[in-house]
Amino acid sequence: MVLFAEQFVAAAYGIGLALTFLRFRFSGKDSEVPWYDWVCVAMSLAACAYVAARFQTLTMLAGTRTPDLVALAGILTALTLEAVRRTIGWSLVIILACMALFVLVGHLVPGALRTREVGAAEALVYLNLDSNGLLGIILQITVIVIIPFVFMGQLLLRSGGSSFFNDIAIALMGRYRGGAAKMAVTGSSLFGMISGIAAANTVVIGIVTIPLMKRSGMPPRLAGAVEACASNGGQLMPPVMGAVAFVMADFLQIPYKEVAIAAILPSVMYYAALFIQADLEAARYGFGKVEAENIPRASAVLANGWLFIAPFAVIVYTMFWRNWEPEYSAMAAAAVIVALGFALGYAGNRMKPGDVWAAVVETGTSLCEILVISAAAGFIMGLFQVSGLAFAFAAYLVDLGGQSLVLLLILAAAVSIVLGMGLPTIGVYVLLAILVAPALVKVGVDPLAAHLFILYFGMMSLITPPVAPAAYVAAAIAQAPSMATGWTAMRFGWAAYIVPFLFVYSPAILMKGSLADIVILTVTSIAGIWLVCAAMTGYFTRVLPGGMRVAFALAGIMLMSPHQVSELMLWVNIAGAAFGIALIAFELKSRSAYVHP
Repeated sequence: MVLFAEQFVAAAYGIGLALTFLRFRFSGKDSEVPWYDWVCVAMSLAACAYVAARFQTLTMLAGTRTPDLVALAGILTALTLEAVRRTIGWSLVIILACMALFVLVGHLVPGALRTREVGAAEALVYLNLDSNGLLGIILQITVIVIIPFVFMGQLLLRSGGSSFFNDIAIALMGRYRGGAAKMAVTGSSLFGMISGIAAANTVVIGIVTIPLMKRSGMPPRLAGAVEACASNGGQLMPPVMGAVAFVMADFLQIPYKEVAIAAILPSVMYYAALFIQADLEAARYGFGKVEAENIPRASAVLANGWLFIAPFAVIVYTMFWRNWEPEYSAMAAAAVIVALGFALGYAGNRMKPGDVWAAVVETGTSLCEILVISAAAGFIMGLFQVSGLAFAFAAYLVDLGGQSLVLLLILAAAVSIVLGMGLPTIGVYVLLAILVAPALVKVGVDPLAAHLFILYFGMMSLITPPVAPAAYVAAAIAQAPSMATGWTAMRFGWAAYIVPFLFVYSPAILMKGSLADIVILTVTSIAGIWLVCAAMTGYFTRVLPGGMRVAFALAGIMLMSPHQVSELMLWVNIAGAAFGIALIAFELKSRSAYVHP
């Protein structure tokens, strides 16, 4: 059977929407499913089944806006908004309502932000039946790619694979503070650079690491934030960088290896910040260590479960060497997990047929939040498209900042985050490469730096509220509030909001320049990141008072200042280094005095 992707997605979304009304109550309290929720279930299945069966005809009629089409679109919109409210609260519903109101009156707005006139009926039909709305690329990625990875993670959980990774993490890192968080950072960076899909990275690694972090004492929202930041940054890691680096090389008409080489130091800085911050958070709040008697021997753990590395090897092999689509790679890995689970298991515990069924059930119920969030993100992108607001907004901000490079970079960063909301990384990059990068190049920014700049900020839209898919997926796994996890991810991943500005002004960070410049910039930047991380967490060798936090942040910013810009900035760097050394010496002396009064 040959189906449009929208037909497949509509059918899957109907099932997910129905499950949402069965799982989440109107008032948020646990109770039996009331009659009106059964009505919502029936309407969800019927409306989405109708769209799936007649999508080809409906899209051809979408321009007519007949009463039956408007009624169908209105029902889907109401069901989706209510599902969003039940799963993540009012915040996203209010944002959607405000955007929709602006789209309806945008043609009356004077100036550059004026949009084309859009009627309510036209907007409803477009959002629900057009390929740029509800059934567009965002929900397609969720249904086609994310579901197989969630299923794979659930199988890993029940086959013994998660116990193996839990034990090996404890064996290797249990003696150190923040070991679970550091394992999340490492694993997510390695897997993320292959898949290039932040939400999938979060699911496949987070299903193991987030419970580990929670058991080590980390609050659920912080555990979700760490995993979301680590998974999101995997797309920056050479040599693969997901698929987006190949697209970038094609845009720039340069060899791929130049993109990979240029991305090395920015990605090192990003992950250095995550590692340092995880370590300092663990030191301040005392989580991450495991009692010595509960730490297994690494050799014994590997002997019992080393074969569970095979599913990840299958993903790498099929996606990188065989060029399979991610969903097929995930299902191949799932098959390997089932085979290993039935044949070997872990530590003598083998899978049973009931475990496979339990994985299917848990996959369905755990996807409710992800599906409705993806649907809301589709509405947002549809509102931008139907009104022309995306292009008007981008042009307005770029024109506004055209007289100042710093202002233009700040505005370009804002535009990148706004336009990237909810899109997969490749979609974000392609959109921004067309809309924003040319303006940066026009004012003198190196083309490679300009494209990496928009990639970073487009990628950060995936953990930046209000639409932060990677953070929301991690929140669902961690059972933490979605919006709180998003804001925590912003704080934890702060370096990614700063590093792009550094490499625009310091080509040495992109491996362009003398060896001395590259080494000096690397050392000063990482030292500055360390000092700022101490300020962000409020801990160095002890809990820092407010004044010391400000001093550490100031020294770190001075150290990270790009000395290639001018002689003045070089002296700022030198002063920052001296200030930082003085602060470190003071803290070490204070600690010594505290330990040995």
